[in-house]
Amino acid sequence: MPLFFRKRKPSEEARKRLEYQMCLAKEAGADDILDISKCELSEIPFGAFATCKVLQKKVLIVHTNHLTSLLPKSCSLLSLATIKVLDLHDNQLTALPDDIGQLTALQVLNVERNQLTYLPRSIGNLIQLQTLNVKDNRLKELPDTLGELRSLRTLDISESEIQRLPQMLAHVRTLETLSLDASSMVYPPQEVCGAGTEAIQQFLCKASGLEYYPPSQYLLPVLEQDGAENSRDSPSGPTDRFSSEEIDWQNRFSDYEKRKEQKMLEKLEFERRLELGQREHAQLLQQSNSQKDEILQTVKEEQSRLEQGLSERQRYLDAERQRLQEQLKQTEQNISNRIQKLLQENQRQKKSSEILKSLENERIRMEQLMSITQEETENLRRREIASAMQQMLTESCNSRLIQMAYESQRQNLVQQACSSMAEMDERFQQILSWQQMDQNKAICQILQESAMQKAAFEALQVKKDLMHRQIRKQIKLIETELLQLTQLELKRKSLDTEALQEMISEQRWVLSSLLQQLLKEKTQREEELREILTELEAKSETKQENYWLIQYQRLLNQKPLSLKLQEEGLERQLVALLVELSAEHYLPIFAHHRISLDMLSRMDPGDLAKVGVSEAGLRHQILRRAQELLDATRARPELPKPPQGEVLPTAPEELPEAVRPSAPCAELEAQTSECVVCLEREAQMIFLNCGHVCCCQQCCQPLRTCPLCRQDIAQRLRIYHSR
Repeated sequence: MPLFFRKRKPSEEARKRLEYQMCLAKEAGADDILDISKCELSEIPFGAFATCKVLQKKVLIVHTNHLTSLLPKSCSLLSLATIKVLDLHDNQLTALPDDIGQLTALQVLNVERNQLTYLPRSIGNLIQLQTLNVKDNRLKELPDTLGELRSLRTLDISESEIQRLPQMLAHVRTLETLSLDASSMVYPPQEVCGAGTEAIQQFLCKASGLEYYPPSQYLLPVLEQDGAENSRDSPSGPTDRFSSEEIDWQNRFSDYEKRKEQKMLEKLEFERRLELGQREHAQLLQQSNSQKDEILQTVKEEQSRLEQGLSERQRYLDAERQRLQEQLKQTEQNISNRIQKLLQENQRQKKSSEILKSLENERIRMEQLMSITQEETENLRRREIASAMQQMLTESCNSRLIQMAYESQRQNLVQQACSSMAEMDERFQQILSWQQMDQNKAICQILQESAMQKAAFEALQVKKDLMHRQIRKQIKLIETELLQLTQLELKRKSLDTEALQEMISEQRWVLSSLLQQLLKEKTQREEELREILTELEAKSETKQENYWLIQYQRLLNQKPLSLKLQEEGLERQLVALLVELSAEHYLPIFAHHRISLDMLSRMDPGDLAKVGVSEAGLRHQILRRAQELLDATRARPELPKPPQGEVLPTAPEELPEAVRPSAPCAELEAQTSECVVCLEREAQMIFLNCGHVCCCQQCCQPLRTCPLCRQDIAQRLRIYHSR
């Protein structure tokens, strides 16, 4: 606390209010109330004490000021001896005067919301005190003299630091209402304090060895009885000495005195009624204030409960939103990793295609295909080859049937032409007639017709071509990734968040560009295969019988690359190791350098990098798996070798494709890929250049822009979902 401080100067409005209240209290016929509240006082003025003493004021209201003490200097507490109601709430009082017990007429003392740290022991001398309110102070204990308040009915010690009640409080038999914080009480226990005032008094009486009686059996004494003694004067005198005129005047004077006395009685009755009305008004005002405080407390508790529930709900929603964002980030990271792996796989496929082109001389294979020996003509398996051709043609017809159905449906939606339906019926009838044809007749027809043999050879050539198969596989992976990216974008829009949206768009553009590039490479490869077929047809011998059957048989008997590399000296375990690690595109490199498992055990990652294995993680995995295979081979006993006459089966096998997780994550799988236009059918069309998969086949026809990004549609690509 500073040693020197300036008193707070009240405002002009507060100063005018103080002067008005002081003048109002001094007027003739004024009531017994002195109200100097809300006057910004730092101490009670001396004139207020003088007014209360001279005019015998009974109610002093000084609440909502800046008081730090009740008595200023050179003032005595005896000036307030007639005060019955003293209201000092909402001030800054730190202590009450030690001789406050001199206010023996005090009935109501309100010091709520101050800074009191203790109550003086002389407070027990206030024998007429009925209400004591010390709520919201810094009290830590109550004095034992509180038990001497024989008239106390209401005691409020809530919102303070009191943990124990004095045992002498059991002697206050008139106590009807006791307000305290039950949760912070130590004595009496919390369960007793929570049960109410009667339970607390019973506990204290039992602890003090007293018998408990309810407060209703004790009557408070009459606090104030106002009475007035009226003196009546009657004229007397010997009537015999006065004349009749004097008697008449005497009677008139007597009547006047009676009327005067009646007026005085009426005035006293009016004052008594006025005083009773003022008392009732004060009680009603106090009750309204207490009810107002209770209502405010109830509203405050309800508001705090609602705020707590709202905050808990908000925390739950924030946690749920954070969890969904984390799941989306994890999904985006997985998709990004798969895209990176897909791009790396594309680069590896390009390198492997270049190596395959360098290892396999196309011209030599062309000459070998065009040279048909007599031995191959004699060993021609006509019926087997014809059956295989018939199966290949059936598959080609089925695929063409699906394509023709799609084209006819598209024309039906756009043009509504009956001619296309007629053609479709004719084609269906033709295909059904082919399917219902007897197998032997189909085989005979294939053996006789060179055009059908050529068509079967062309279909098998496209199916067996390694580069075409790799391109198809990459296109399938890119279609799956574009579908998952579209689902992820729809999921993010449903959550109303735009974080990392730019990264998703960039990934989608990369995949769209890669898909267009692969479609061009696929078309270019098909053109190359058709040119090879045209060159074969031009250089074929015109008189050669079963030319296309022999070529088909040769293509069927052609061994896959893995079997060729094994026959050239590459170990079977090494081939299986590379296939297991999805590194089958490095088979030509290992065969070219004649690398074995024994050589791998003596190599390090740097040696593999020099050979041409570019991925660092793949190099370590190859070396680790090779060492494990060598250790397992050394620990396992050798198997007996087969006799020389026995030939091991060398049936051609195709390289197993690398196993990649193609199923979307659980969060995206739960969301069906439905059309954003009709919301009924499944999305089946890819829009280029944006790469969105968001429309079905029927709804995409009239669209010119993408429904999601509003970009122009340059190309539509149909995808087929595996069931």
